[in-house]
Amino acid sequence: MGVIFSPIMAALNPIAIHLGPIAVHWYGVIIATGVVIAVILAVREGRRRGINPDDIYDMILWALPAALIAARTYYVVFQWPYYAKHPGEIIAIWDGGIAIYGSLIGAGLVVFFFCRSRFIPVWLMLDVAAPTVILGQAIGRWGNFMNQEAFGRITSLAFLQGLHLPNFIVNQMLINGAYRQPTFLYESTWDLLGFIVLMSLRHTPGLFKQGEVFLSYVLWYSFGRFFIEGMRTDSLMLFGGLRVSQLLSVVLFIGALIIWSYRRRQKVASAAYLDGNPFRESSKLSK
Repeated sequence: MGVIFSPIMAALNPIAIHLGPIAVHWYGVIIATGVVIAVILAVREGRRRGINPDDIYDMILWALPAALIAARTYYVVFQWPYYAKHPGEIIAIWDGGIAIYGSLIGAGLVVFFFCRSRFIPVWLMLDVAAPTVILGQAIGRWGNFMNQEAFGRITSLAFLQGLHLPNFIVNQMLINGAYRQPTFLYESTWDLLGFIVLMSLRHTPGLFKQGEVFLSYVLWYSFGRFFIEGMRTDSLMLFGGLRVSQLLSVVLFIGALIIWSYRRRQKVASAAYLDGNPFRESSKLSK
């Protein structure tokens, strides 16, 4: 018996709730949910690896604003012709328009300087955070879904039905009168698979040196993002039709391979991931 699909319905309301004059958007709720889950998991794993939970909480207080500002700045810079004419919309992040790569750059800088100040190995902290970050990204893509953004090329209803997607996803992919490839879903699924892979492997004795869980995350995410980005029609673009995220994905993938190989050959990565923080006592004293 074939699958029965319901008639086309209106797009989902991007506003979750009104608190007086303030509209709380699903985009923000979903992003915040991803962040909270990521922090909880990072704290649990950090404790096992000898990182004081208070250090992680303190770092998050700096990293979250930096990630948000960098993500929005990244997006606005590559969409400057539009925002130059609409400067009042530069801060309107509730309508979408934050770039994951921008947030990673901003948060990464905070992690580096924070860990140096607290006597925490930077590579170890990145290893602890990496699986939780990719899970947060998997959840966050559903914020794009609610805003009907991060979509792909025009497709057919029959194609979407052939993917056996729930009706609410099919209906939401009807954008500006045409059905679109659910690239948000492709990336969310890829990120979720990455989370499962990293969580399954990172506790394998002798497998990872410190820094290699994070480098595995970079390799996994950039590889998938390159191909999924090529399917999107709302990409940030450079000159000559070059997609910013595809270019950055190539740079990150090659860079991660080079760094991994160099650290192994030069024996820079001597400590195993499971060894944890050798400066745990110093970290406690610094508080």
